[in-house]
Amino acid sequence: MLSASLHDPARASRLAGLIATPLLLLAAMVYTGFNPLLLAEGDTAGTLWRFVADFFPPSTDGTFLRDLLRETATTLAIASSGLALAVLIGLPLALLTSRALDRDTLCGDAPARGWQWLQRLLRGVLIVLRGVPDLVWALLLVRAAGLGSLPAVLALGLAYGGMLGKVYAEILESQPPQAAAALAASGASRLAIFGYALLPQAATELISYSVYRWECAIRASAVMGFVGAGGLGLLLDTSMRMLNGGEVGSLLLLFAALVALTEGVSRVSRAAIHSRAGGAGLAAGTLLLLALSLLWLWPQWREAPFDVAGLWRFAQEFLRPTLRGDFLVQVGSGVLETLLVSALGSALAFIGGALLALPASNRGPRWLRAPVQLLLNFLRGTPDLLWGALAVLALGLGPAAGVLALAVHTSGVLGRLFAQTLENTPPDAEAALRHSGAGRIACLCYGLLPQALPQWVAYTLYRWENNIRIAAILGLVGAGGLGQQLYLALSLFQLSNAATLILAMLLLSWGVEGFSRWLRQRLQ
Repeated sequence: MLSASLHDPARASRLAGLIATPLLLLAAMVYTGFNPLLLAEGDTAGTLWRFVADFFPPSTDGTFLRDLLRETATTLAIASSGLALAVLIGLPLALLTSRALDRDTLCGDAPARGWQWLQRLLRGVLIVLRGVPDLVWALLLVRAAGLGSLPAVLALGLAYGGMLGKVYAEILESQPPQAAAALAASGASRLAIFGYALLPQAATELISYSVYRWECAIRASAVMGFVGAGGLGLLLDTSMRMLNGGEVGSLLLLFAALVALTEGVSRVSRAAIHSRAGGAGLAAGTLLLLALSLLWLWPQWREAPFDVAGLWRFAQEFLRPTLRGDFLVQVGSGVLETLLVSALGSALAFIGGALLALPASNRGPRWLRAPVQLLLNFLRGTPDLLWGALAVLALGLGPAAGVLALAVHTSGVLGRLFAQTLENTPPDAEAALRHSGAGRIACLCYGLLPQALPQWVAYTLYRWENNIRIAAILGLVGAGGLGQQLYLALSLFQLSNAATLILAMLLLSWGVEGFSRWLRQRLQ
């Protein structure tokens, strides 16, 4: 009787997962050709070290610094305007698709079939918007309508609109439903339920995620110059091509400063929302930033007008995907390569983030906290496309470079999230072990990590969804996968091939997102 009560029904599936996961990752290492020992080889390490050593001292040339300040302002303006457009797209879609506002969920009314079909259609729109990476949106818009910062703003608005719509809807669905149900029972509209019941509860989380997306938008807009969409990426691309390490060093310091800026804005925003005066100041500051951004970008848009007619012609040619068997085989190979690069890079980042999380949190040594936090800022603040270019320099063209770039960049992201999880974990279990005489390592392994590990796994799965899109664009700098095939197709104006490749990206993103959601539910 006792043995039956102690039987774990999920033991078999967990054991299978523990065995299958390292085997799959080993197969991914073989397929992608990623071997971390290559980094220790003399030629590889020497080439990379010489290039990185040129980052110091950073360039202080007056002309370059003026260009740096101008493009920094452009990058911040692109990120702010793009995020504002994303909110205008994502928030209405979230209000229309969130189950937290459905009367059948709140009151038990019979769902209207027409409304259900509309919601499915709008959720499909969100999948398409976020399934195409922001840099791919920018590349398409530049190819269709010309160079400049406007394609970058539109690309951020489309891609981040899909992301915000999905996450905003999930945030609303995670709120306590009692107040919303009471308003729905009194006949209130969806907008009234949102404004008077759900928004007061979810405001802090909505603002926190929006500021996080602003940080992501700054990094994204900083590399859009690689495809001709303005901003710091134009300087970065030129400096990388000229192998000017001093200029790259200045850009890296700037990226780290921008990450620190967004973290400060996030803290101030979360604190401000708790008071009426703070909320009003936050709203005024947001509107001022948006107004300054549009004023800065408007002269650029007048000088380089957006070719709407060209966009329409491009769309007509683009909407005829190639379905030849030989080309679909190539696309399938790119899909597999992108999938394995994202999975292996995310797994290695889990290890890297876990190793950096403890010293970066308030549970680690005080003297080590600030240096590790700076390292995490540097890892995640440096754009993934730059990590891709450095990885190609170290390992050569191909998917192995994509694995290395993803692992390094995502280690910085997960390290920060893991450290926050450790700081938010209740200390009761750890304190009980300490009082019973357990050592520091035992308290960590048996008191702290078991509570934090499920959230760590959830964060890693979320990042894997995002890394699918990053892996797809790393091919733009020669790191293999669908991105490399797409860049070649667009460079040769093979729009039918490009349409097929983007459709493959959408299907891959949708499949990984669904699998990740299923896996998170199983783990819970």
